[in-house]
Amino acid sequence: MKIVRRDFVRGGPGSVKMIPEEADDLWMAYNLIAVGDSVLAVTVRKVLREASGRRDAERVKLRLEIIVESVDYDKEGSMLRLRGKNTLENDHVKIGAFHTLELELHRPFVLRKAIWDSLALDMLHQASDPAASADLAVLLMQEGLANILLVGKSVTLTRSRIEASIPRKHGPAIAGYESALNKFFENVLQAFLKHIDFKIVRCAVIASPGFTKDQFHRHLLLEAERRQLRSIIENKSRILLVHTTSGYKHSLKEVLDAPNVMNMIKDTKAAQEVRALEEFFSMLSNDPARACYGPKHVEVAHERMAIQTLLITDELFRSADVSSRKKYVNFVDSVKASGGNTHIFSSMHVSGEQLAQLTGIAAILRFPLPDLDDIEM
Repeated sequence: MKIVRRDFVRGGPGSVKMIPEEADDLWMAYNLIAVGDSVLAVTVRKVLREASGRRDAERVKLRLEIIVESVDYDKEGSMLRLRGKNTLENDHVKIGAFHTLELELHRPFVLRKAIWDSLALDMLHQASDPAASADLAVLLMQEGLANILLVGKSVTLTRSRIEASIPRKHGPAIAGYESALNKFFENVLQAFLKHIDFKIVRCAVIASPGFTKDQFHRHLLLEAERRQLRSIIENKSRILLVHTTSGYKHSLKEVLDAPNVMNMIKDTKAAQEVRALEEFFSMLSNDPARACYGPKHVEVAHERMAIQTLLITDELFRSADVSSRKKYVNFVDSVKASGGNTHIFSSMHVSGEQLAQLTGIAAILRFPLPDLDDIEM
């Protein structure tokens, strides 16, 4: 995210002008923009003009500022839609009229908040820190299916899905099998070259059940030599192979759990989330009195100064209820102040989805609290 201008008071009002430069930036903006904030941007609106007794529709560019009433994130289309009431007077949209602003890549906007709290400031710092955008590319595949995913610091994006019908490998059909498999591999290779940029990603993982990953990896390296594909030849040490149970997207968790992958991305946000969640589940199994989840149990644990590590999803901060957001922001600040670690999980990552199934909030404790089970959730 390119930050063009900052003009705010910490814990008070102000504005930031920014330009989203990549898909992660729009996800950051989604987390930053809350109901009640105002957003100023250039938008296009259809207006009717009357001339010579005719009414013609014309699209005009306008600068509008709206008080946000709803935020919708379209991750596949890399777009953010904000709906709210206009506060800037102009010839085409009345003050108080509803309008939808669409925030897209490379289009500047200004975000104004009544209060720039610690969570918003942390997110702004994360968004503007280019070193934080260490990414992982994952090709999940099985015969006839391939998914190319990009794992960023805040969001996992599906960049391509390739499907093909592969005949069975036996008898007279074997020639058809080889031909179909080669065509499938060629389509996957083209998608790999198009969507995986080694200037951005730390490593690319090819993952599958059985030997599909090995076959494609061999095909990839042979074709790279034959066609002199420099990006593959120069980065082949950064292409890792991992066994998964399927080529579907849910197998991404198995990739993130693989030690060789974790070693390559160990200091990225996605890897830190995976490690924290693994530690929590391990504690829940082996020493359950030192792990808890659910708002009530976690709050009681904090009152007793017992939280060593807090795990919480970003979904809890997007409540339309301002007091609810404030409560969780204060809670995170309080845990940090008492010496605890905090991990805010992205709901767009596999680990965030897992945590959301456990109410979205959990904690690893400094010392056992066996009586927490007696407290009603």
